[in-house]
Amino acid sequence: MTITQDMIRRVRADFPLITEEIAYLDNSATSQKPQSVIDAGKCFYETENANPLRGLYRLSVAATETYEQAREAVRAFIGAGSTEEIIFTRNATESLNLVAYSWALDNLKAGDDILVTVIEHHSNMLPWQMAAEKTGASLHYLYPDKTGAVTEEMFRNALTPATRLVCMTQLSNVLGRSYDLKTYARIAHEMGAVFVGDGAQSTPHIPVNVTDLDVDFFAFSGHKMLAPMGIGVLYGKKTLLERMQPFLRGGEMIDYVTTEGATWAELPHKFEAGTVNAGGAAGLLAAIEYYQKLGWDFIEQRELELTRYAMEKMKDVPHVTLLGSDRPEEHHGILTFKVDGVHPHDIAAMMDEDGVCVRAGHHCAQPLLKYLGVPNTTRCSLAFYNTEAEIDRFTASLATLRSRMGYQD
Repeated sequence: MTITQDMIRRVRADFPLITEEIAYLDNSATSQKPQSVIDAGKCFYETENANPLRGLYRLSVAATETYEQAREAVRAFIGAGSTEEIIFTRNATESLNLVAYSWALDNLKAGDDILVTVIEHHSNMLPWQMAAEKTGASLHYLYPDKTGAVTEEMFRNALTPATRLVCMTQLSNVLGRSYDLKTYARIAHEMGAVFVGDGAQSTPHIPVNVTDLDVDFFAFSGHKMLAPMGIGVLYGKKTLLERMQPFLRGGEMIDYVTTEGATWAELPHKFEAGTVNAGGAAGLLAAIEYYQKLGWDFIEQRELELTRYAMEKMKDVPHVTLLGSDRPEEHHGILTFKVDGVHPHDIAAMMDEDGVCVRAGHHCAQPLLKYLGVPNTTRCSLAFYNTEAEIDRFTASLATLRSRMGYQD
């Protein structure tokens, strides 16, 4: 595919917050929203605002239809077999906690092992620490090499005969490296373990098919993939979800309630307590439609072009060290770096003065950064709507940081 400047201009015009005033390079934290997504949420509240699932009048029926259309769109987008396997949550963090509370607490016991990689975002680590503490299971960590790579041999060696749960990201939010969940899930299943995939970073950037991956659970957030904040998804295999107890109770997740107890609604509703985020679901539906309009060929090619360009430009700036692989295709737009003598918070503040938005800190991955020997870093994260001009702005700012801090290079 030949990506032209006209194509890029037309894409950027879809995003109202993208202007020449700022270079937004914090897409791994949250993406910008196209006008179609903003309009979808606005349209819902202007024309369909009623509780889904709870009324027989036209507004409520329309709200229910939009909500369930969004569920079907998610099912198709990630290749799930049934809408019963698609549960709406607030975000990937809530999705992972749902698995921890509803599956892990009831299925793990003392003597069982949980395997988590040290690469994980805290949201795919803390729930399993809790589960280990409450069930008596033992928590083990898989360590990558210093570029973030995990080989099949490393994965097999980290498993034990007692491994019952494996939790792993599909794409690192610090290093940008992707991981072969299909292979690792197959190996975990051979050991009799359940496999949880964290797709918060992968789903916005690469095609995902949970049926092909054969993961047991898969979590992601809408806000990182063009959709509104406050809407997320948990995919779970129906056979597992049917045996799980609800994480939250009340509202439309019931079938029948007495003063002594209750029975639960059918999947997926038994996991969606209270009034649901129907406006967010409408926005997620519009976001998926936008991805489908652009196509993965455009998205992946454009993000690789930008990553390659940014890495080449960063090489020309002295005193800058990029974490992870030296291959652009192993970063997926995520460039985490350090600058000799300059604290990441100062980097972010000075870049903000130059109209460049980057993220500073530990990126909710403190164990990984400790393992890599860098307590804090700065992260530039790209999306398909960014441009070479924005990267030039970023690297120009990067080149001035040490002199602005008083260093004489």
